[in-house]
Amino acid sequence: MLNPTRLFAAASIAALSLFAGSAMAQDKIVIGTEGAYPPFNVLEADGKLTGFDIDIAKALCEQMKAECTFVTNDWDGIIPALQAKKFDAIVASMSITPERLEKVDFSEKYYNTPPAIAVPKDSPIKSVEDLKGKTIGAQGSTTHANYAEKHLADSELKLYPTADEYKLDITNGRIDGVIDDIVVLSQWVKSDAGACCKILTAMPVDEQINGKGAGIAVRKGDTALADKFSAAIKAIRANGKYKEINDKYFDFDVYGQ
Repeated sequence: MLNPTRLFAAASIAALSLFAGSAMAQDKIVIGTEGAYPPFNVLEADGKLTGFDIDIAKALCEQMKAECTFVTNDWDGIIPALQAKKFDAIVASMSITPERLEKVDFSEKYYNTPPAIAVPKDSPIKSVEDLKGKTIGAQGSTTHANYAEKHLADSELKLYPTADEYKLDITNGRIDGVIDDIVVLSQWVKSDAGACCKILTAMPVDEQINGKGAGIAVRKGDTALADKFSAAIKAIRANGKYKEINDKYFDFDVYGQ
């Protein structure tokens, strides 16, 4: 006959093991990013991921005591890949917009910067009004492309799979201007690669298009994970880790208002 005490003990150990296994599984998070959007996320030649998004994600994982791994995915398919459970969260400078909120849930923002326009240094374009009839480049499936469609409707919009490709075209004189995040363009025009160009102007934020800042996307209904990220964002803002990472890349606070 089985000893009831031993049977209960064995059942208790099995239950604890199952619980521990579930907790361990929850603490493992696979993060998707693009790897082609400097200075926020960059896949280096040696296969290493660098950038503000990556450093913030690592700090958040450390704060949450989670084991995180990273995978890269083309921007156009990054939300479908999340929905297909190829990863658990997206940390890739994704703006929190009404359109995206229909497909995914978000943490609170972790930064918020406005769009801007860059043009060649020798360009005759001196104002936004001068962009009428000109060709503007933007990365496809982004808030900046949507912004140009609405607010630069008198210009011809040319879409690119990545930011690197529109940068190549404006450098070679094939387009008249580009639109993107002001930080992305500012960092680029300060570099040797962006020596061709200058910032024409920052653009007013259209919250319906630009959203309320960049957040961490999770699958629809995964509010527990989104809340964990939100709490971790608040924590690293409070303990100084956010500022340490911010100051590594920028000379102003990109968190915004």
